[in-house]
Amino acid sequence: MLNSFSKGIRRGIFTWEQNVKTKWAGLFLIGSMLAISGCASMSADECLTSDWRGIGFEDGALGYTAGRLSQHRKACAKFGVTPDWQAYQDGRVEGLREYCQPQTGFNLGVGGGKYNGVCSIDQEADFLDAFRSGSQLYTLRSNVDSTNAQINTKRHELEKVVVLIRDAEAGVIATETTVQDRVLLLADLKRFAARTGQLESEIDRLIESRGIYEQQLASYEAVLADTSY
Repeated sequence: MLNSFSKGIRRGIFTWEQNVKTKWAGLFLIGSMLAISGCASMSADECLTSDWRGIGFEDGALGYTAGRLSQHRKACAKFGVTPDWQAYQDGRVEGLREYCQPQTGFNLGVGGGKYNGVCSIDQEADFLDAFRSGSQLYTLRSNVDSTNAQINTKRHELEKVVVLIRDAEAGVIATETTVQDRVLLLADLKRFAARTGQLESEIDRLIESRGIYEQQLASYEAVLADTSY
């Protein structure tokens, strides 16, 4: 049987291991809950007092596809309102002219957004050029941010392992520790030492990768400085 001192150390070890195992499961659950949430495209007041040309313009200016009207139709059907298709389409075309500007494309890309192929032929080429530039900047920034996050996570875990090593070492030399307890703690120390080396190696590799990503980002930002975005 483990004495109370050793039990406390072993409990800390178990908690650390469980936290590592369950971290990603919790993040997945949160993402799933956000993915399934949603709401109607229009309220009762909006349906009953709707300016369909204005609604079309707003949707076009936000880059919505033509399928957005189907969502409005479904939302307003509950209140006995049918959209004015022609007015909506006329407004949406006007809105898309505003949306399909290079600056909007760049901003969409920088924000990690998705282009839904809504621009007309005469505007799409310039829009896509700007969108691709913004998307490239988004990717390069994400590389740096993601690597920083990974470094911080691994450093945090390393700090916890160091604490566990210190506690286990104290348990090994404690006079009240039994031979059986000492054997278990020594096995933990060996495992922690291996994990420490692994984490340090991973952190070094990530720091090296971050340096490369930061250099790539700086170079691309210098290129963009000569553009109008």
